[in-house]
Amino acid sequence: MTSILKGILISAPAPGRLEVHAPGYLVLEDGVLSGVFDALPSRYDGAPVEDFGNCLITQSFTDLHLHAPQYPMVGTGMDRPLLEWLSAYAFPTEARFADEGYAREMYRRLAAELIRGGTTRVCMFSSLHRRGTLILMEELEKAGVTGLVGKVNMDRNGSPALQETTEESMRETLAWLDECASFPHIRPILTPRFTPSCTDELMAFLGRLAAERGLPIQSHLSENTAELELVRRLHPDCEQYWQTYDKFGLWNSRTVMAHCVWSDERERAAMRQAGVTAVHCADSNLNLCSGVSPVRVMLREGVKVALGSDIAGGDTLDMFDVIASTVRASKARRIMDNWETDFLTAAEGWYLGTSAGASFFGAKPGFAAGEPLHALVLDDSALPPLSAPEDRLSRFLSRRQAGAVRAVWSAGRRVV
Repeated sequence: MTSILKGILISAPAPGRLEVHAPGYLVLEDGVLSGVFDALPSRYDGAPVEDFGNCLITQSFTDLHLHAPQYPMVGTGMDRPLLEWLSAYAFPTEARFADEGYAREMYRRLAAELIRGGTTRVCMFSSLHRRGTLILMEELEKAGVTGLVGKVNMDRNGSPALQETTEESMRETLAWLDECASFPHIRPILTPRFTPSCTDELMAFLGRLAAERGLPIQSHLSENTAELELVRRLHPDCEQYWQTYDKFGLWNSRTVMAHCVWSDERERAAMRQAGVTAVHCADSNLNLCSGVSPVRVMLREGVKVALGSDIAGGDTLDMFDVIASTVRASKARRIMDNWETDFLTAAEGWYLGTSAGASFFGAKPGFAAGEPLHALVLDDSALPPLSAPEDRLSRFLSRRQAGAVRAVWSAGRRVV
């Protein structure tokens, strides 16, 4: 079935470049984009057109790193560094997701908030609980979110209420993979929490499983200096953090690594050569005193970079805020680098929060023909008018507007 959307089209097909059609038309065939036009061709005469007037129609967001079972604690514990914060706040909160009723309630709220805010693709950590992870996947499916969810693996350095045995972790992971095969829009991703949380035996098992089934992998890398020291003690045979994943077969183009704040030139080269995606989490890095990631340098060196909210180290799910924080953090990094690195522009931030993350799922950038539609309609009519669509888009990043998200499409389905 043909459907057509009309409005001010603006997308990010390449880093730093915005493509504008003012006005323009998106033509959909059964939810798949078949064309982008400044003037509607006559062959579409008579097809229904939904006219959004002066509203912006742009790409929806991709959040490539967040912890679903930390949703109840968003905004708390921001006065602790990473390892202390995990023990005092994150682990006790995640342990509550053994309760399936509590998991259902919290994950339903989380999924609804993601969609209302225009986040349609995710790469997400669950807890170590198999049933809770399946409930998360169910609630994301119901809400219209697409992407990847992982049952956390964690057989050491947890807490009495949040740790598996190695055998339990292996058994529950295999059972979970069998049970989640029927989800159409949410797929599994292997999730060793981070190197300190997994024994060598468990990491080797996950590496074999990733290779045998072609599964993607997500974890954390070089987030915090205390974490780096702990990894060195646990793996004295590895000169660098990334090697603790590589030696077990968990380092390839299907791998997503969050943070990379302290990744040096050698580690960044290893990421580029393997095709690993780095996920920048600006709010979390500052909130937990981890540092400021060298995003500009990673981009210049050819490392793939996308963005994550990293709740609850990050204090918001709102990707408008996440992109704005990314731009601000890049300005701090410029100062730290003696003004030798350029800060990120709003257009670059928008690319990182949309096309860059979507590319991990194999999507083409911008509004590309042949892609199921992932899009937002943004309404800024309550604010003083601006003429340039680029300025209007930038203002959405830095000025909160109640009710700004007027409509959302996810994988070709209208979900808001």
